Amino acid sequence: MELIDTHCHLTFEELTGDIEAVLERSKAAGVTSWITVGTDTKQNQKAVELANKFENMYAAVGIHPHYAKDVSSDVITTLKKSAQNEKVVAIGETGLDFHYNFSKHHDQIRVFARQLKIAREFNLPVIVHSREAFDETMDILEQFGPGVKGVVFHCFGGSAEQAKIILDKGFYISFTGAITFKNAQGARGAAKIVPVERLMVETDCPYMSPEPMRKQKINEPALMIHTAKLLAELKGMDFGDFAEAVTATSKAFFSIP
Repeated sequence: MELIDTHCHLTFEELTGDIEAVLERSKAAGVTSWITVGTDTKQNQKAVELANKFENMYAAVGIHPHYAKDVSSDVITTLKKSAQNEKVVAIGETGLDFHYNFSKHHDQIRVFARQLKIAREFNLPVIVHSREAFDETMDILEQFGPGVKGVVFHCFGGSAEQAKIILDKGFYISFTGAITFKNAQGARGAAKIVPVERLMVETDCPYMSPEPMRKQKINEPALMIHTAKLLAELKGMDFGDFAEAVTATSKAFFSIP
């Protein structure tokens, strides 16, 4: 069995200091490949360096909406350079976050649209962060998304109705350990309607350890097995068959050999 953690932040200091042990525990649990995701220029550089160091590790490079206010033309130039590395498989994470509003809405929208253009330029899929901005995110994708190789909504916690809108657009949906939380009935309902051909699994570590590991404050790829098992149960699938299917989906979406 092999699973891919399609969205982790292995460059964050909670994990990077013990990275080799983290990866060994991950492989022992059956999570054998990883996409480490950048959030700003510094993290993008670290993600590319880490991906180039380890077999079966890939990188995504992008500017998180929290940091949109700091994006200059130099930041965009550096991002485009990073996107050309052979281990980079996506642009992201990018999108809109109207919960924290660390950047003004107009800056978030500007930077999100710019990254969609970069994704088209380099024929890469996009990893979308959308928090309390579903309608606005869909509007930006409608305007600037046509021609993008693929779109995945990461860490999805929305409703089945929102999931259907995403699926109708041909986009993908990825779930984290948050789907195992007691208050995640809506997201579990959404997972039931997402076909495995459009579904991926992630940790978003070091955040959101799944049940029954909530007390482990630093999440890591090995724990993704609990999320995957719950998703297989929700889909009414044998776990091995589910793992094989979502791994095939992930490899195809990110063009991983």
